[in-house]
Amino acid sequence: MEILIISGLSGAGKSRAAICLEDGGYYIVDNLPAEMMVKFAEFCEAAGGRYDRLAFVYDVRAGEPFQRLTEAVDEIRAKGLRCRLLFLEADTKTIINRYKETRRSHPLCGDGCSIEDAVARERVMLEPVRSRADLVLDTSTFSTAKLRSTLLTMLGGGAGALHVTVLSFGFKNGLPPEADLVWDVRFLPNPYYVPELKSKTGLDEPVRDYVMNAGVTEEFWAKLTPVVDFLLPQYRQEGRTELVVAVGCTGGRHRSVAVAHRLAAHIEALGYTVTESHRDMGR
Repeated sequence: MEILIISGLSGAGKSRAAICLEDGGYYIVDNLPAEMMVKFAEFCEAAGGRYDRLAFVYDVRAGEPFQRLTEAVDEIRAKGLRCRLLFLEADTKTIINRYKETRRSHPLCGDGCSIEDAVARERVMLEPVRSRADLVLDTSTFSTAKLRSTLLTMLGGGAGALHVTVLSFGFKNGLPPEADLVWDVRFLPNPYYVPELKSKTGLDEPVRDYVMNAGVTEEFWAKLTPVVDFLLPQYRQEGRTELVVAVGCTGGRHRSVAVAHRLAAHIEALGYTVTESHRDMGR
């Protein structure tokens, strides 16, 4: 079992980091007292692999001496469990700007001090934790995507798995709102006007052959696949875990289905997990 404790300055991105790690397969527990971390880790170990990646988020909200956190880390390690301490920080200007954007109050501003003074006090309070950290990450210049990819790479998860949904649809029924990429294939030969193909769908071999063997389709496919081959690793590196690629024609029954079906097979052959869906094929 792998245990990660996320600590650091308020406003440095602990909550965002927790969300990123949750997407990466970690079970997240927020604001748990240090003593309870040890007991919870024991419980998870006894669960027999159900919680094989566990992350605790710990900060000044715990309201206890930070020495208890370092003691908890030592106790967990003494039980033979792998435990790492990740410390997130950012420069004072960045933290102040983040609080201004969210209009939230710094947890140490309760006595009426300024955010700048609160950040300075927190740095001093957390220095013992920072000095014991296995990993220290400055998030001052990080976007959410950059934070996600950096964390997953640092923690041995690469850039994370990317699941691709290839969806066919008909423009007459509206664009799918979940789509990240949309390919319009209404310029391809339309089987709807071929009497023996009209009642079939793009999953039927005669329709697929009619659409995919056309010269214009072959030229389109030769241009489409290099673009897809380039884009997917970029999205994965950015930290995306889900991507919806939509292929549309007029009714969503023939051309879009045939192209989406072949595109799903192509993406799966690249090593990605793929779900194939045909929204309007039965309409």
